[in-house]
Amino acid sequence: MIRDEALALVREFVKNEGLVRHMLSVEAAMRFYAEKFGEDAEAWGLLGLIHDFDWEIHPTLEEHPIKGAPILRERGVSEDIIQDILSHGIGTGVPRDTPRRKALMACDEITGLITAVALVRPSRSLLDLEASSVKKKWKDKAFAAGTDRDEMAKAAGDFGVELWEHVQNVILAMRRIAPELGLVGNIKQQT
Repeated sequence: MIRDEALALVREFVKNEGLVRHMLSVEAAMRFYAEKFGEDAEAWGLLGLIHDFDWEIHPTLEEHPIKGAPILRERGVSEDIIQDILSHGIGTGVPRDTPRRKALMACDEITGLITAVALVRPSRSLLDLEASSVKKKWKDKAFAAGTDRDEMAKAAGDFGVELWEHVQNVILAMRRIAPELGLVGNIKQQT
């Protein structure tokens, strides 16, 4: 599967633009880390892009991503990618035992928190966002209360990247696609 096919798959199953932007964010972060560690950026990015493709049709942790795996197999997605997607689920039995699987877990939920922080800033932008701003909001448990900060910290640790360095890396990755994410805000982007 190539990226255009993966994006078409996402668009087929996902109607919520916020969820599409989440998957684009995870794709960007996964590509960033693949480049950083000398891995296959296409494969890592593809994993990030499609990891939640079935959330709208299987919106429970008991169903997602287990029930999405057969759809991916029917579409010819490699079993390696499918197993990597399964590794980010609960109770799938697939361990997070490779750098790519650890990266997916580390990049998944943190993108949502970063997006939330960007949206409450006066600029409404990723372009001037720094990890220090996320750190300030991190301490406010009422902010983005649905996010599991302990799980995000654990995932970064399991991935082997210090939490605030990881947050800054993901911000940098997401900046690359800020226009697609609707997070340029009121800052003029340099060309």
